[in-house]
Amino acid sequence: MNRNKIILMGAAGRDFHNFNLRYRDNEEFEVIAFTATQIPDIDGRIYPAELAGKLYPNGVPILPEEELDELIKKHQVSCVVFSYSDVPYEYVMHKAAQVNAAGADFTLLDAESTSIKSKVPVVSICAVRTGCGKSQTTRRVSEILKSFGKKVVAIRHPMPYGDLAAQKVQRFATYEDMDKHQCTIEEREEYEPHIDRGVIVYAGVDYGAILEQAEQEADVILWDGGNNDTSFYKPDLHIVITDPLRAGHETTYYPGETNLRMADVVIINKIDSADYDDVEFLRENIREVNPNAIIIDAASPLTVEDPDLIRGKRALVVEDGPTLTHGEMTFGAGVVAAEKFGAAEIVDPRPWVVGKIVETFEKYPDIGTLLPAMGYGDQQVKDLEETVNKVECDVVIIGTPIDLRKIINIKKPAIRVNYDLQEIGKPTLEDVLKKFK
Repeated sequence: MNRNKIILMGAAGRDFHNFNLRYRDNEEFEVIAFTATQIPDIDGRIYPAELAGKLYPNGVPILPEEELDELIKKHQVSCVVFSYSDVPYEYVMHKAAQVNAAGADFTLLDAESTSIKSKVPVVSICAVRTGCGKSQTTRRVSEILKSFGKKVVAIRHPMPYGDLAAQKVQRFATYEDMDKHQCTIEEREEYEPHIDRGVIVYAGVDYGAILEQAEQEADVILWDGGNNDTSFYKPDLHIVITDPLRAGHETTYYPGETNLRMADVVIINKIDSADYDDVEFLRENIREVNPNAIIIDAASPLTVEDPDLIRGKRALVVEDGPTLTHGEMTFGAGVVAAEKFGAAEIVDPRPWVVGKIVETFEKYPDIGTLLPAMGYGDQQVKDLEETVNKVECDVVIIGTPIDLRKIINIKKPAIRVNYDLQEIGKPTLEDVLKKFK
């Protein structure tokens, strides 16, 4: 038969999931390639035959998105499926125009048909943007469910940057498991807080196979979403975090607004550091888009080990990488700590950056005077370590979700910022989670 030729535009995550659910064994379609962007060094690989199924004995190539026009014309592609997240609507439509001009349809798959039904209850935690406060919310939800006596298993949004066949199903219960799977900084930031609390984490590539294994040891599955992507599993309770420091983004980014419209519970985080007018603007947007959602007000108060290490010092601030890059935040927990505890100056790291960290600043010039904790591969981690140690400063403030000192050797005083979710008033997360008791 004459199969429809398609391309999936992705970033090593949602694209693989969409392929597995909609196209892997579908004889109506022929997937010519995945195209890759957003994440460094993920193109030039093959989605392996052992994951791609019987229709693709040689696997499916993963090519740079820059080749999209050429691929459409060369292979007479009929449709391109956009399959990555945390991008403004204007960006999505530019891609649509590019694809249409090259001669193909442009498609967005719906959230319902690309989510899998679980045999056990699922609480999904997603956001309208990267950097809204999903990590601390996920920790808080897992603590509440555990207090109910439930065995909680977290399944994390994919970050498969290595050997895809080996990463089909990954289970993390110890730090040694992270070492075994050669986890990047980004992966460790998401897995380590769960492991510290005795919560097993699953991740990988094939989220059908992952679910089958996780269901065997879970009373409740916690979907730990990434970027502002929608859940890979059909939630019994869908919690979505919003950010008043970027009020308006909740209805102008893809697929964040999709999450907002589907939410059972919407958290307005960072109320303690946002302007009242921005909070109320955000609240009005939530009510307009999803009037039936329960709204929870929250803050993310921070603490540091020794404030005296910051007071009056020249500080290098290292923040979560994705939050500063495609999350587009101009500050994070490290900056808040620097200001709160009286740093004399935030040192601009750009005169000292090396290697792949230089490339990050070239790609995201609006990062400014902060250092993103980029660590998608061994070389990038080495370049991050060298950059941190070259910067002329008195102290390094670590605003990342994990203690960066465990990953790189920082040869100067360093202090980590900790932050947790704190609900303000009623209702609380415990109130909305009571259905899982």
